[in-house]
Amino acid sequence: MPHLPLPLVRAVLRPLYALTLNARLPYPVQRRLLEAAAPIQTLPSGTVVRQTSLAGRPTERVTVGASERPTAVLYLHGGAYTCASPATHRSLVAHLAAASGSVVYTLDYRLAPEHPYPAAVDDAVAAYLELLSEHDLTPENVSIAGDSAGGGLTVATANRLIGEQGITPAALGLLSPWTDPGSRTAPFERDVVINTGWAYSSAEAYLGGGDPTDPGYAPMHSDLTGLPPTLIQVGTTELLYPQILEFAGKLRAAGVDLTLVEQPELWHVAGLQASLVKEAADAVVEFGEFLRSHMAARSQA
Repeated sequence: MPHLPLPLVRAVLRPLYALTLNARLPYPVQRRLLEAAAPIQTLPSGTVVRQTSLAGRPTERVTVGASERPTAVLYLHGGAYTCASPATHRSLVAHLAAASGSVVYTLDYRLAPEHPYPAAVDDAVAAYLELLSEHDLTPENVSIAGDSAGGGLTVATANRLIGEQGITPAALGLLSPWTDPGSRTAPFERDVVINTGWAYSSAEAYLGGGDPTDPGYAPMHSDLTGLPPTLIQVGTTELLYPQILEFAGKLRAAGVDLTLVEQPELWHVAGLQASLVKEAADAVVEFGEFLRSHMAARSQA
């Protein structure tokens, strides 16, 4: 499928996301709408998607080309902890599998409000540990990546693995990570993809009755020391851009090896449209190559 002009796709996405990411809609309706729209994003040639499970949760195992790989990525999808699924992110994950040369496992972690914090973190940590115990992998060969809420979840998962298990993932890949769901200091109400009404209501659903500064809920408030090499990609016109810059500053202050890529032309998690927009596809290639290089470097050390 040929790529489409970036301005055209941006113009189409704005009303589409305004319809689906609507705080007035029940979460099951939001989920169905997102899954219905997902097939618009196609898969690279040679993609193989297998249904499996990790730590008791449904999981998609995605490869492009060779189905057996020495490295793996645990992918944690976005959706404000209340919606989306491996199906909604299948195209992005397949492009990432191609770029990283890895098996990518997309975890269907439990969603709020049915399962508030810390259910998602519990699921992600257990899934990573099962990759090590049951799939003949080592931490040097397994990275974690995620977008938006899944980006925040990636950091929370890595923090717990390091702090409680003494296990450091090979690298972290963060697409527009939402690391402080409790913050209410957004610079404006809406960007191409997300809006504050939806984000804030989802954040409350995920929090349940907890503390919004809990570092597992909001990694912005965590001790970031010891995290592995980390890549952040973020659009400069995003609602989350100031928050992400603040988080990047905290990573650097903690001594984390950070690569921050600012994308003036792209929107929130534009990698979801990698099959439609060349600039988004190029960004996913860069993202995947970062993970590939760090897994390769550490496995050879």
